[in-house]
Amino acid sequence: MNTHPHYGQPVTFTGTPLPNATSAMIMIHGRGGDALDILAMTSHFTASNVAYFAPQAQNFTWYPNRFIMPRASNEPYLSSALKIITDLVTHITEGGISADKILFVGFSQGACLASEFVARNPKRYGALFALSGGLIGAEGELTGYIGSLSKTPVFLGCSDIDDHIPVGRIHESEKIFTEMDATVTKRIYPNMGHIVNQDELDFIKEVMSAV
Repeated sequence: MNTHPHYGQPVTFTGTPLPNATSAMIMIHGRGGDALDILAMTSHFTASNVAYFAPQAQNFTWYPNRFIMPRASNEPYLSSALKIITDLVTHITEGGISADKILFVGFSQGACLASEFVARNPKRYGALFALSGGLIGAEGELTGYIGSLSKTPVFLGCSDIDDHIPVGRIHESEKIFTEMDATVTKRIYPNMGHIVNQDELDFIKEVMSAV
């Protein structure tokens, strides 16, 4: 079995070239989406000198099963996806952008993946914006997150009736991120579909201007 199924997939870039950028954003698409889908979100942002990176999942899917299934059921795809993000963070920091100037935004599967990466690799980041997603694993597996996020802004936004994302997992994720010393903002939107809304985009824009 290929232990790194996402290896060799392209990373799409837009914005300010890394040598000239003062911050960077890693944007992670959802199941069935692609890098260009999530990069389209940048049209709503006005911050200057940002380098935007969007990795592409093999076959448009980061891991095969639901994010609330046992972690083992999503391997080796989950570990491969997390390695892609690790390598991208390394590339960005080696390019001169410190971790506290790196922001993560993900939607759906991408939000789950971004959340899991930040919680497993805690330090002071620019921000995490998890749009319709939370930490990965079955009940009882949300353990082992050790370390401090040192007041990293973490945004968790989701519908209260999302078929893909149980709202209880958003609450659990909020608790864990708070215990890890993140500055958490949680917004649950009544009767919303599985989408990104304007309020979320406005919040991201506001935090980006501060970073």
